Amino acid sequence: MSTPQLPLGLRFPAHQRLDAFHPGDNAAALAAVRGLATQVGAPWAFLSGPEGAGKTHLLIAACQAAGGRRALYLPLAALGATQAEDALAGIEDADLVCIDDVHAIGGHRGAEVALFDAYNRCRAAGTAMLFSGRAPPGQLPLVLPDLASRLAACLRFVLKPLDEAARRDVLRERARSRGFEVDDTVLDFLFRRHARDLGALLNLLDRVDRESLAAQRRITVPFLRRVMGLPSRER
Repeated sequence: MSTPQLPLGLRFPAHQRLDAFHPGDNAAALAAVRGLATQVGAPWAFLSGPEGAGKTHLLIAACQAAGGRRALYLPLAALGATQAEDALAGIEDADLVCIDDVHAIGGHRGAEVALFDAYNRCRAAGTAMLFSGRAPPGQLPLVLPDLASRLAACLRFVLKPLDEAARRDVLRERARSRGFEVDDTVLDFLFRRHARDLGALLNLLDRVDRESLAAQRRITVPFLRRVMGLPSRER
């Protein structure tokens, strides 16, 4: 059975790298993740925070930064509880395991037991682990107290989203890296009419860039409206 238990290389976008993460108030979390990715014996860590704070970016970036070490990324929300049980088997053979969306298995005892057992096997094998969830371990909807206790033993970081000025800077930087510029009028429109979390904004910018190249059009507000399926003028 194929699962998203992936050795990372070129499978993920180049922007999901540690050097591309804009830390803002999250410098300590970035340092801890970098240590896990590059240093044997670094402390395990658990990242929490709202959608768009950069949790998935850091987990994928850690795997990409692992170099010649074998790294696995497990997105529990995408897998679902039943498939997660299978995916967690044998992960201690890796050097680094990054487990995203721990909250997704909350209340599913079988998946929680599988993660608890995997945690213990990885600890015994010397495999590094990095976790993420919407809330810190003690606030997750887990039914297995021992799992919550194990996760709480990790270094814990609550990620804070970048403010709007910093997110605008990131969008400008991404646009320049793709060979175009976005002016303030376009950014004003994006922040007014689209989800403001950074991941969603970056995904939309990439999509707009692809469509503008295909259509040989500059990226303007009218073009954005067309790509986003909005009426041609404000009502």
